Amino acid sequence: MSESIYGLKRTHMCTELSARNIGEKVTVMGWVHKSRNLGGVIFVSLRDRTGLLQVTFYSEQDEELFKKAETLKSEFVIAVVGTVAGRTPENINPKMKTGEIEVIGEELRVLNSAETPPIYIEEDLDANEAIRLKYRYLDLRRPDMQRNLLLRHRVAKIARDYFDEQGFVEIETPMLTKSTPEGARDYLVPSRVHPGKFYALPQSPQLFKQLLMVSGYDRYFQIAKCFRDEDLRADRQPEFTQIDIEMSFVDVDDVLTVNEGFIKRVFKEALGVDVETPFVRMSYKEAMERYGSDKPDIRFGLELVNLSDIAENCGFKVFSDAVKSGGSVRAINAKGCGAKFSRREIDSLADVVKTYRAKGLAWIAVEENGLKSPITKFLSEDEVKAILERMKAEPGDLICFVADRNDIVCTSLGQLRLEIARRLNILDNKVFKFLWVTEFPLFEYDEEEKRWVAMHHPFTSPMDEDIPKLDTNPGEVRAKAYDIILNGVELGGGSIRIHSQELQSKMFSLIGFTKEQAWERFGFLLEAFKYGTPPHGGMAYGLDRLIMLMAGASSIRDVIAFPKVQNASCLMTNAPDYVDEKQLEELHINIKTEVES
Repeated sequence: MSESIYGLKRTHMCTELSARNIGEKVTVMGWVHKSRNLGGVIFVSLRDRTGLLQVTFYSEQDEELFKKAETLKSEFVIAVVGTVAGRTPENINPKMKTGEIEVIGEELRVLNSAETPPIYIEEDLDANEAIRLKYRYLDLRRPDMQRNLLLRHRVAKIARDYFDEQGFVEIETPMLTKSTPEGARDYLVPSRVHPGKFYALPQSPQLFKQLLMVSGYDRYFQIAKCFRDEDLRADRQPEFTQIDIEMSFVDVDDVLTVNEGFIKRVFKEALGVDVETPFVRMSYKEAMERYGSDKPDIRFGLELVNLSDIAENCGFKVFSDAVKSGGSVRAINAKGCGAKFSRREIDSLADVVKTYRAKGLAWIAVEENGLKSPITKFLSEDEVKAILERMKAEPGDLICFVADRNDIVCTSLGQLRLEIARRLNILDNKVFKFLWVTEFPLFEYDEEEKRWVAMHHPFTSPMDEDIPKLDTNPGEVRAKAYDIILNGVELGGGSIRIHSQELQSKMFSLIGFTKEQAWERFGFLLEAFKYGTPPHGGMAYGLDRLIMLMAGASSIRDVIAFPKVQNASCLMTNAPDYVDEKQLEELHINIKTEVES
């Protein structure tokens, strides 16, 4: 049974109380975290959003009140009136924010009782995630989860304050819009009043924010909900949140500078971390050649080194054939790993590169008294010497080689350097290393569809000097695009946009749209471009990913209040679910295929 709180008003949150409140009469409310009955005294740890507070009941002070306190169990919701008292020196708990004080209970009301919860309400809970998500409302009571969501709140507020100060206007864009499929699948919403027609939930506010630039708002931002019907992983959800911005009359430097200011501000105010600006800038080509990734983790070295010139005419045919066929030979020097890794561990590294289509891994372990390797017998003394010099090899080092097509070599070694870093335990989540990756290719070739597709999206502007290549060699055209990377994770990305109707139409043509298809899908944008469009550009952050990294979480599910699981379902509400036949009739939908239950 619950009791009314009529006549009681909470005066303090739990951790708002401290030694300066000693002697004050207070009213606190929350959940029973733990209760310990020591005979004549009961210690209750009371928990609210701010933390824990000890409430103490004495039998000699009020026997009836003491008996009532004896009924308390974990997760009961209670209100307590009492007086703040200082703890004796031997009872001070330095691990608690309120460890110097306690509240001596004088009145107790049980506002709601609780059954034994299916999960423990405790820090760093080691429990099956499916159970946590089924009872998410309980999981969210845990202190670490509450810290994550409070951090999210602070970051969102800082974003609004910062962009407001920079002259941005927050404008909401539609959630029900036109399906313009190019990239991920849309979530579709059937229209009741337009039979057979569908809205789409926005994959991003991209077209609307460009139209807002046409509309003259100059600087727009929005904390926007977005939807993509794609396969999930740790950093993906079917619905996610972006910090979305767009600016008129800007170039790449303008956009990057404003956003560096935002990152510096948010890390300082939310975490107390000073971020050094300006960030490192690196072209896509350089990132792939040095780190084997377009989102390189630069917290550590292990950079890729090109050995193709040394390997081209060497006696090891795996190397020489790869170079002569247009590929390359590259290597990384895993400093100290030749001495640390066993032969079995070295062999297991080959499995890593094979996952990324490399045929195998060659290696040389540098020892005090010579070299250990299965490939040195195929190489001349001069070739080995040249390799060791370029790799800056020292005793104890392990040099790992991959020879193949350039894309396979870079990607597989890029993943190998990450795996070696994990094995060496050199990835520090409290170190934040940012960089911009710029000048992405404008297009990538889709082998399955046999056509060029936009690497980012079809509204990205090409580099001015590369525009002539659109007709001759689209694969060499670079984009005015940029991604912001933190510790090997893409936090967001953007570009300077195409603002010419002629160039936009050409872009649509190059990715395989007929003139009719382009106008059918994007006619409203092309029409708007007739009426004076300013040069503009912007970007969007994945808010969920940003909070995940700031919180040191391993998945964005830990920073979203009610996330979906791998198959895009909600274990708590059982969404998606079947609907009544009447609802389907109103939407003019007939389910023809039998759905397995």
